[in-house]
Amino acid sequence: MGFFYLFFLFISISSTTNACDRCLHQSKAAFFSKASSLSSGACGYGSSAASFYGSHLAAAVPNLYKSGSGCGACFQVRCLDSKLCSKTGTQVIVTDENKNNETDFVLSGRAFMAMANKDMGKNLLKLGVANVEYRRVPCDFKGKNFTVRVEESTQKPNYLALKFLYQGGQTEIVGADIAQVGSSSWTYLTRNYGAVWDTSRAPAGALQLRLVVTSGYDGKWIWAKSVLPADWKIGGVYDSGVQIDDVAQEGCGECDEQIWN
Repeated sequence: MGFFYLFFLFISISSTTNACDRCLHQSKAAFFSKASSLSSGACGYGSSAASFYGSHLAAAVPNLYKSGSGCGACFQVRCLDSKLCSKTGTQVIVTDENKNNETDFVLSGRAFMAMANKDMGKNLLKLGVANVEYRRVPCDFKGKNFTVRVEESTQKPNYLALKFLYQGGQTEIVGADIAQVGSSSWTYLTRNYGAVWDTSRAPAGALQLRLVVTSGYDGKWIWAKSVLPADWKIGGVYDSGVQIDDVAQEGCGECDEQIWN
């Protein structure tokens, strides 16, 4: 198992060296009129997404969605029309994949309007598509701990599917293990899709969880010593007792001097 994760971690960290999310990028953004179109998207957050950033949700292009590891990433997005839009723009969280290569993001209507100057939101909506500038920023869930939800697809006693929620900082989860509390016999989880991980060899009893988390080029283990009680329920939501708040510190090469102003 150690070799598996060292290999997995090497591949994941190597892939982040090809791009820097924290650089400023220019593209276009469109919007969905209903946030439910994004909450029910490829990340699998469902109704949980309503609690993210005031429903400022986004579908991101594949290089930002990253086959699901980009789920839960936060971005500052602002439109470039100074007559309609503010300098600060708004923060959004990735909850879906945008397979239309004409825009990097499709935002919820609320997030799209939030880029506008006061009383200009409806005017911005009339554009439909806006030229934007964006960069990745840390997610902040106001003190909420990393949380897991037992998905309805779970079938006791062997098959267990978990949705990961409230992943803070500028991080990506690239690996996960689960074991009975007090045991050193770990079973690895596989990303089923988006933010949902699963195993067909779930241990019995109360469960602990450990994650391989990357932040930029840096990777580390995060260990939740007790995340599911022995009587865990399908549909249950469980606080891990730990926070993920790492922020990448290394430089981004040629874009180091770019300033959001």
